[in-house]
Amino acid sequence: MNRSCRCLNCILPPIFLDQLLKSQNPKIRAAAMNTLLRTENLRGQRVVRASFTGAVSAPTNGRRMIFNCKTNSSFPACMIARTEEGAESDDASINQAFDGMGATRQFYQEVLNRNSIDYRGMRLDGYVHFDVSFNNAFWDGQHMVFGDGDGVLFTDFTGSLDVIAHELTHGVTEFSAGLEYHNQSGALNESISDVMGSLVKQWHNRQNAEEADWLIGADIFTPDIKADALRSMKAPGTAYNNPDLGQDTQPDHMDKYVQMPDSPQGDNGGVHVNSGIPNKAFYLTATNIGGNAWVKAGPIWYEALKASSPNTNFQEFAVTTYQKAISLFGANDCEDAVLDAWRQVGLLQDGVDSRLRRGRREQRDEDALVALTMKVEQMAQQVAQIAQTVGKVNAG
Repeated sequence: MNRSCRCLNCILPPIFLDQLLKSQNPKIRAAAMNTLLRTENLRGQRVVRASFTGAVSAPTNGRRMIFNCKTNSSFPACMIARTEEGAESDDASINQAFDGMGATRQFYQEVLNRNSIDYRGMRLDGYVHFDVSFNNAFWDGQHMVFGDGDGVLFTDFTGSLDVIAHELTHGVTEFSAGLEYHNQSGALNESISDVMGSLVKQWHNRQNAEEADWLIGADIFTPDIKADALRSMKAPGTAYNNPDLGQDTQPDHMDKYVQMPDSPQGDNGGVHVNSGIPNKAFYLTATNIGGNAWVKAGPIWYEALKASSPNTNFQEFAVTTYQKAISLFGANDCEDAVLDAWRQVGLLQDGVDSRLRRGRREQRDEDALVALTMKVEQMAQQVAQIAQTVGKVNAG
C-alpha cells in the first residue's frame, strides 16, 4: 500500500477556482482567491502533519466527532460541537455533517464490509464553518472539512451527501490502493470517489440505477445558479455551462482524453477532468446490470480498487473490474456489462477484449471439464457400490 500520498483532496480543484477569479462579481473573485490561498497553505500543513506517526487516530469503530470552527481557519481553535453521545445540534451544518459522515460509514460497513476509512475503525472528525466564504470541502488525511460557501455561487458544503462520501472515499483509496494523485491514476482516484459518493446517495435514498441522477455536488450550488452539478457521471461534459463557472470540460471517451500539465495549475494532469471517462464506464456498467448499483457494480469497483496499485491506469483498472465481476458473480451478465461499458468509452478494445473473452471461455471449458470429471467419478463409485451389492446377493 502506498503511504506516500500528501494530497489535500478538495471537491473544487484549483483550475475550477482559477476560473472563478475571472468572474465579474467581486464577491466571487474574493472568495475564490481566499479559498485558493487557504488551500495552498493547508497543503503545506498536510505534508508536515503526515510526517508524524501518531497522526492517525486510534481505532474507534468510526466514531464521529464534529467541530465548529466559527469561521476560524485554525483546527486547534475549533470547538467540539457534537459527538456520538451528544444531542442533535441547533446548527443545521453540524447535523448535516454528522449525518452525512454516518451514512457514509454505514454504507461502507453494511454494503462493503469495511470498518471506517482505514478498515480498522478510524475516528471520523468533521469541521464545519471553516474560514470565511470558503468555497470547498476537503479530506486532508485526518479531517473532513466544510466551508460555508460564498453565498453567491455556492452554499453550505455540508448539504451534499455525495460530496461528503466523495471526500471520505479519498481516505478509503489512500488506505487501500494508494492511487497516486496525478494523470490516469489520479483520475481513477477522483472517479472512485465520485462512484462511491453517488452510491452512498443512491443507497441512502434507496434509488436504483435508473432512478438515480448520477450527479456529483448538485446540492452545493445556490438556487440562482444555472448549473446541474460539479460533474455528471451519466453525461460527462454537461454538468454546467455559465459565465462564472465556464463550461464543463470532462470527456466521456478516450478519444477526447485531455492532456494537461502534471501540476496543480494543470489539475495534476487532469485528475478532475479525465475522471469523466471511468465515471461514464461505471454508469454504463450499473445501468447495464440494472437494479441497485450498490449490489453488484459497486462491489466490483471496490474490489478492483483494493486489487490496484499506486500507478494503475485506466486500461489496467478496466481489466481488473472484468476479472472481479467473474470472481464475485461467476458466469453471468455482469462480466459482459463491464466489458461493454469499458468498450463504449474506448477501452478493452480489440486484442485485449478478445483475449479476455477467450480466457473466460477457456475457464468455462475447464470448469465444465472438471464438473464432468467429478460426475463421472461419482457415477463410477455408484456403479462399484451396485456391483458390490449384487455380488453379496449372488454369494448369499
